[in-house]
Amino acid sequence: MVLEGDAKKLTIITGESDRVYQRPLFEAIVFAAKKYKLAGVTVTKGFMSYGADSIVHSVKVFTLSEEVPIILEMVDREERIYDFAEIVSKLFDKSGCGGIMYVESVDVIRYKKRD
Repeated sequence: MVLEGDAKKLTIITGESDRVYQRPLFEAIVFAAKKYKLAGVTVTKGFMSYGADSIVHSVKVFTLSEEVPIILEMVDREERIYDFAEIVSKLFDKSGCGGIMYVESVDVIRYKKRD
């Protein structure tokens, strides 16, 4: 796949314990992106967050909650990003979980696999 110049980045933020089809929601999104053949996905774990429910979630030694933020970022061509966002929206609906998705414009300078 050639990916250079103008592209879009889809960012999805959800909770670590959110589940769909008996698996973590973030994992289901990654495998859906692979099946859809997006250019790639990066998943990172946050330390602290709050969202629409206004409940603060954090990573602390004595915290019982594992509800920390998971951030998924993916870059591809505009039409593919918006099509995939519809798929993710259906996964969110199926899971009953909260979260946020947003799209940003990016300029891809380099996208290449290993030699």
